[in-house]
Amino acid sequence: MAKAFLTAAWRDLVLLNWRVDEGLLNSYLPTGVELDKWDGDCWASLVGFRFLDMSVKGLPAFGYRNFPEINLRFYVKREIQGELRRGVVFVQELTPHRLVKWVARSIYNEPYEVLPMRQTVNESGALYEVQTDSHWQGIGVKAKGPWRKQNEMELFITEHYWGYNTQKNNDSMEYRVEHPVWQARSVDLERYDLNVKELYGNEWAETLAGKPDTMVFSDGSRVTVYSGERI
Repeated sequence: MAKAFLTAAWRDLVLLNWRVDEGLLNSYLPTGVELDKWDGDCWASLVGFRFLDMSVKGLPAFGYRNFPEINLRFYVKREIQGELRRGVVFVQELTPHRLVKWVARSIYNEPYEVLPMRQTVNESGALYEVQTDSHWQGIGVKAKGPWRKQNEMELFITEHYWGYNTQKNNDSMEYRVEHPVWQARSVDLERYDLNVKELYGNEWAETLAGKPDTMVFSDGSRVTVYSGERI
């Protein structure tokens, strides 16, 4: 049984979602999993959120407990002994802290990079920004209406409880993420001016051009990330 590796809170999640061609995702697909679809399509998401109260193996990560992240991810699934495990694969994860990058790359081989980041979160919505050179760019939404249960699309985007990645020897790693079902609010797009070509490369620039196909704003919760296992 895998042991808890990390506990934290993921709060005020902004998820901008696009339909994606399978061909783009296949080169990132770890062995042993297949693409997960909703409404007949594959999806990728830019996700900004607050990473709070982080502890590693029960020890508070002082100085690195509260920070924003922006991640690019897509959705996969794996069936094992009749159990369907729905998960995510990260194309890139952005953090402002070099130690966070070092731990994530060393333990999980997750594709973290370090850039200056900042956040603005209040009752009106959330904005997450990253700096390249001297230019700040970001993703943000303006909320409207109260918190409510998630609809079918929102549940597909947020209710994936496994992470998968490719290790340095090309094996795949699987790890479990535990959290309760989140709530959501309806939103308008407030800002989306990320330089996708600079951050993620030419292959993503066309796919993530223009407004997202769907958006999700979730309240988030406490989470537990378990130690990974090779599959």
